[in-house]
Amino acid sequence: MSIKLSALAEKLGLEYTGADRDIDGVNTLEKAGPGDLSFLVNPKYLQQLETTNAGCVLTSGSYAHKAQCALVSENVYMDLARVVNVFARPQGCLTGTHELAFVHPDAEVADSATIYPFAFVGAGAKIGEETVIFAGAYVGEETVIGDRCILYPNSVVMGGLSLGNNVILQPGAVLGGDGYGYAQTPLGHMKIPQIGTVRVEDDVEIGSNSAIDRAALDTTHVGRGTKIDNLVQIGHNVEIGEHCLIIGQTGIGGSTVVGNGVVLAGQTGVPDNVRIGDGAMVAAQSGILGNVEPGSRLAGSPAMPAKTFLKAAGVCLPKLPEFYKRVKKLEKELAALKAASGVSDE
Repeated sequence: MSIKLSALAEKLGLEYTGADRDIDGVNTLEKAGPGDLSFLVNPKYLQQLETTNAGCVLTSGSYAHKAQCALVSENVYMDLARVVNVFARPQGCLTGTHELAFVHPDAEVADSATIYPFAFVGAGAKIGEETVIFAGAYVGEETVIGDRCILYPNSVVMGGLSLGNNVILQPGAVLGGDGYGYAQTPLGHMKIPQIGTVRVEDDVEIGSNSAIDRAALDTTHVGRGTKIDNLVQIGHNVEIGEHCLIIGQTGIGGSTVVGNGVVLAGQTGVPDNVRIGDGAMVAAQSGILGNVEPGSRLAGSPAMPAKTFLKAAGVCLPKLPEFYKRVKKLEKELAALKAASGVSDE
C-alpha cells in the first residue's frame, strides 16, 4: 500500500518536517529506500541517519533537524508500532465458517467470526465476535473464546478453558494440557488427573509452541496484557499478573505466583511454589531459588542482585585463571616454608 506522509501524520496525530511524499513501507535506516519510512531511537545509529536513503525518518525532536524529512514523535517505539500497523497485512483470506471446519451443533459461533478448514470447535464452546480460528486449531468442549481473538494454525485450547478479548495464540501454542502431576507408588508413577482450568484475560499474546498447563484443581491464570514468547512452559496453578513479559524458553514451576509488570528474560528457571513480586526483572539464564521481592533486579544462577552478579561475572570470573596460578604458587611457597621450619601438616 502507499500513503501520503501528510495523511500518515494526520492519522497518527504527529507533525512532520520536509516535503510531503508517498510512503510505501517501513524499513531500517540501512536498508530503507526513497519510498520507505525509517526510524531512529538510539543515538549510536546517528551516523546512519546521515547516509540513509529513507524518504522519511520517524524520530524525536532532538534528531528531526538532521533528517531531510522527519515524522516527529515523543515516543518513537510506540509510534513505530502504530506505523507498522498501518502497513501490516493481516493473515488470512477467508471469512465466515468454512464447510470443511468441524463445528459441533451445540457450539455458539458469532456471525462475524471466521473458522478455517479443518479447525475443530467442540460441543458447548462459544466463539466471540470477529474471532478468527485458523486451520488445524482446536477448541475443546465448553471453552469460551472472547471477541477479536486470533488462534493461528495448530494452536490448541482444550476443553473448559476461557480466553478474554483480543487474545492471540501463535502457531502451535497449547493451553490446557495436563499439568505435571504424579503420585509415587510401589508400582510406579500414578497419574493424578488434572481437573482444573486455564483462564487468560484480555490482550494476552502467547507465542509459538508455548504451553500453559491446566490447573490440578483450580485455575492457571494469565493476567491482562501479559505477553508470552515462544517456547515458554507455564506449570499448573501458576498465577501470572498483568502486563508481564515472559521471554523464550522460560520455565515456571507449578503454583508459582508472578506479580504485575514482571519481566522474566530468556531461559529463566523458576521453581514451583515461589512468589515473584511486582515489577521484578530477572536477566536471561537466571535460576531463581526462592521468593523475589517486588522491584528486584536479579541475574545469575543461582539468581542474585544484578549488580553483584555483574561484579562477579565481569570482574572476578575472568581473573580465575590468574588466581589459580597465584594460589598454586602460594601453596608451593608455604610448603617450602613448612619444610624448612620442620612444621608438619598433621
